[in-house]
Amino acid sequence: MAANGGERAVQKNYWMENSIDSAEDVSNIADLDKEDKLEVLSLLPPYEGKSILELGAGTGRFTGDLAQKADQVIAVDFVEDFINKNESINGHYKNIKFLCADAASPDLDFSDGSVDLIFSNLLLMYLSDEEVKELAQRMVKWLKVGGHIFFRETCFHPSGDSKQKHDPAHYREPTFYSEVFKECQATDGSGNSFKLSLVGFKCISAYVKHKNDQNQICWIWEKVNADYDGGFQRFLDTVQYKSNSILRYERTFGPGFVSTGGIDTTKEFVAKLDLKPGQKVLDVGCGIGGGDFYMAQEFGVYVVGIDLSINMIAIALERANGLNCAVEFEVADCTTITYPDNTFDVIYSRDTILHIQDKPALFRSFHKWLKPGGKVLISDYCKSAGASSPEFAAYIKQRGYDLHDVKAYGQMLKDAGFDEVVAEDRTDQFIQVLQRELDKVEKEKDAFVSDFSQADYDDIVGGWKAKLIRTKAGEQRWGLFIAKKN
Repeated sequence: MAANGGERAVQKNYWMENSIDSAEDVSNIADLDKEDKLEVLSLLPPYEGKSILELGAGTGRFTGDLAQKADQVIAVDFVEDFINKNESINGHYKNIKFLCADAASPDLDFSDGSVDLIFSNLLLMYLSDEEVKELAQRMVKWLKVGGHIFFRETCFHPSGDSKQKHDPAHYREPTFYSEVFKECQATDGSGNSFKLSLVGFKCISAYVKHKNDQNQICWIWEKVNADYDGGFQRFLDTVQYKSNSILRYERTFGPGFVSTGGIDTTKEFVAKLDLKPGQKVLDVGCGIGGGDFYMAQEFGVYVVGIDLSINMIAIALERANGLNCAVEFEVADCTTITYPDNTFDVIYSRDTILHIQDKPALFRSFHKWLKPGGKVLISDYCKSAGASSPEFAAYIKQRGYDLHDVKAYGQMLKDAGFDEVVAEDRTDQFIQVLQRELDKVEKEKDAFVSDFSQADYDDIVGGWKAKLIRTKAGEQRWGLFIAKKN
């Protein structure tokens, strides 16, 4: 491997001169360092009684904590001084094996299906692209079926406050890591095939809180059978919200937005929330982050944006790079994620909950997550009361939507415990916005076709015209809902 010569020599020389725990130049920030470590440990899948392979273990920042719960930890690092120090600190744990070896070397090998969890923190950024790809393939082989890979990397740019004379790290876009691990496959001795399924993908909250920086990003993958279809998340990322589709929507709705009306409706609706600096907002179905950036920058609130689409969050993280605002993003399913009671001042969701089948359960969760006095604001697709036409019913089924009339939607919020529920039919506004967006795309046809394609243009224009037909016929409605937790 070509990289094994030049690349590995450069990295080894660098680490011989630098302590692994000061690589991000944060060791002098005690609160950040502590919060970062606790957060990383909290994000790991359960590992009590499990076997853990820790790659790039360094001087043992995580090794001892892992050993306290795991059955066995194999701590690997290619700098002998680091491994020796790690052993001097954590050697009293008899379930740790300390190994001086290079994770990027094909000579490092473990039995297929022998490890429950592979853990690394700030390792892959010090490997070449090819080394990352080859190591990822080997990780999948070493992992048990149902086992997990957790890794955390610095993306886009360094996080340290002081410039280093020589920094050999690769500050990649997160999409690189997502694509590499998504494409990994392995086959066992019986011919069964396996792949990795993404379980978690988020920025480290501690860095957002302390530095307004979204560049510290972690992934959690699970080894699954190759025929696992990925469920609704896979549908979103391969059908409705492919990266190209998201960018087409953004061109239509405006920079940073994939929801009706873009920045205009965002400003109008957010004004109803009376946001105050320091408040905490949950954006359910955050898309590519435009509304979150607006709320954080204009009102000084802290925003947690969640979306089930990996592609949405990847683009949101790219958009966040350099904005210096308090917004964190996470790939998450709002129907399964949990937050402590009384966490948020506001829960905000734009044209997303139409995908959720069990709205009453979700609204009960919203009520628990909100602080007393907190507000929820939702805009969403709705339908007219009564039976739908066969054509509209087929459309709803094809999209997998769960639509209700505006009054019934508001009643679900009341039944979940909310007070002061306002349920407004905004269909007339919806029609005006759709027409404005359609006119804009048609006026800029040449540029749209140049940046995308004629097929993309036809798809967007056809989709918007069909929505206008459905809304003008009175079948598709648009609702705005605001409610309070007393």
